[in-house]
Amino acid sequence: MSGQLFIDGVWRDGAGAAASSFDPATGETVWRGATAWKGDVAQAVAAARRALPAWADQPRAARAAALRRYQSALERRAPAFAEALSRETGKALWETKAELGSMRAKVDASLKAYDERTGESHLPTAFGQAVLRHRPHGVMAVLGPFNFPGHLPNGHIVPALLAGDTVVFKPSEETPLAGQMLVEALEEADLPPGVVNLVQGGRDTGAALIAEAIDGLLFTGSASAGAYFRRIFADRPDVILALELGGNNPLVVWDAGDPEAIAALVVQSAFITTGQRCSCARRLIVEDGPAGQAVIDAVAALADRLIVGPWNGAAEPFMGPLISPRAAAAAVAGAERLGGRTVRRLAPIASLGEAFVSPGLVDVTGVEVADEELFAPLLQVRRAASFAEAVGAANATRYGLSAGLISNDPGLWDDFLKQIRAGVVNWNRPTTGAAGTMPFGGLGASGNHRPSAYYAADYCAYPVASFEAAKVLQTISEIKGLRP
Repeated sequence: MSGQLFIDGVWRDGAGAAASSFDPATGETVWRGATAWKGDVAQAVAAARRALPAWADQPRAARAAALRRYQSALERRAPAFAEALSRETGKALWETKAELGSMRAKVDASLKAYDERTGESHLPTAFGQAVLRHRPHGVMAVLGPFNFPGHLPNGHIVPALLAGDTVVFKPSEETPLAGQMLVEALEEADLPPGVVNLVQGGRDTGAALIAEAIDGLLFTGSASAGAYFRRIFADRPDVILALELGGNNPLVVWDAGDPEAIAALVVQSAFITTGQRCSCARRLIVEDGPAGQAVIDAVAALADRLIVGPWNGAAEPFMGPLISPRAAAAAVAGAERLGGRTVRRLAPIASLGEAFVSPGLVDVTGVEVADEELFAPLLQVRRAASFAEAVGAANATRYGLSAGLISNDPGLWDDFLKQIRAGVVNWNRPTTGAAGTMPFGGLGASGNHRPSAYYAADYCAYPVASFEAAKVLQTISEIKGLRP
């Protein structure tokens, strides 16, 4: 598909360099187009700024109706959109269909969250009333990731539009088609020109966007990029930052019973989406002894049974390729740097293509390992002598996105919940379990204390508190401390 920019309600060619995206399973070109030059970016921000006053002043019902139209457009486009997502990311079709479902559900969740968290309230007082209102921040820059190129930017864009913000969206350079299709669906919602704008490109386009006079940056991506944005905006406190970053997420197994049942939860935590979820388990912490070894053996056996293949292969896969051959090479190199004892090697699958790798399992007990997120299907195993030691190992990270406990002991869950430092903490469920009706975000290097999903409403509008009296009633006699 040929691609364009969408600025001020018009599709147009970019003035920047040509770019392409590829099916990571086959290397086939999926999208090609010209990227946004800095002049294009400036025009997109200017268009969003012009559209802001009228869009912000529309009643909530009018903005909600526009988002309902967008929701309907997503429904109509779902089959083609899901297939495009699979082609561009390599994800299985069952995953991309679910992603489209999450995008549609985000409209309902955002409407509810807006009213609950950032709506309007009136409290009678002796002089009149105290009123709480919320106003949009302004022009929001949204930078999207490649792993959920529809769902994650959608999770910023929908609540921002509902709050009355306008948007300039730059998708990942790996997934420009997904970004274009999202904006095409928004175009069907008949939004006023300039309310949503699309600029395509890589790092230079993103740098041009954040250098403009934006009011907010809504970003989902790596912790290193998040740290960079914190530094860049240190002297721009007027710009709100909402950073949803990565994780080095622990999964503790203790007194849990059936190893095969445990393995099912571990595999879903670590290897779903080929390990390309920020909430994937990266570290498995088990008892040092026969029970822990049984879990490791069961996980390895189940990993051997996982179908790895293209989204449109003869057998429906559990795992597809990584986003690119470059990412696959980096994953293999990262696994080799770990050290430890290899239980299952993360290795290239030459028969499938350069972007495919097998799931890896490495026992790093007693080995010092860098506290980094490796965005791939690689699970580190560490053995602990006690539950207290296991929780200490789980917390031994600068990240704090997700964590999980697999155990049949409610007392251990109570202890774990009190001690673990993470924003998403699950019990006998995959670490990737999350819902749009709850907050999603983390601590430390995993974010900046502005969780997304249901709490996205909080960073899309600011509160305005007012004391209001309909008439001038106060008299001079009510003022204390006046001379006669």
